[in-house]
Amino acid sequence: MTVAPLTPCKHPGCHKYAVPGSSYCREHAEVHRAQYALRDRQRGTRTQRGYSNQWLAASKAFLTAHPMCAECEKQGRHTPATEVDHIIPHKGDKVLFWNRDNWQALCHRCHSAKTAGEDGGFGNRSTPGGS
Repeated sequence: MTVAPLTPCKHPGCHKYAVPGSSYCREHAEVHRAQYALRDRQRGTRTQRGYSNQWLAASKAFLTAHPMCAECEKQGRHTPATEVDHIIPHKGDKVLFWNRDNWQALCHRCHSAKTAGEDGGFGNRSTPGGS
């Protein structure tokens, strides 16, 4: 049986080692779990954010009609699309949310990068002009 090497805790300024299976030491693992739980509660469920079963069906149909990642194709790559992106963040505007002219098919990598740029980083506060 191989043993995984110890890795440093990812909390800024911490010099302890992470707990196996985590990115943080025991002290900071609970802090980060609590922060993520708070963000999830503030964000709301997918249904509360408008991503209902109706959206799942519509986005699946859109991906069937647009199977390749629009961003990758601009760069000469051919990557299957896995997610429907709102080109202009809808911010709860139902008209913009359902406007198919505001949709584009993206792969997970491109969608995550776009969302992180709009949000100022994964889960961080929005930047001006972002979502």
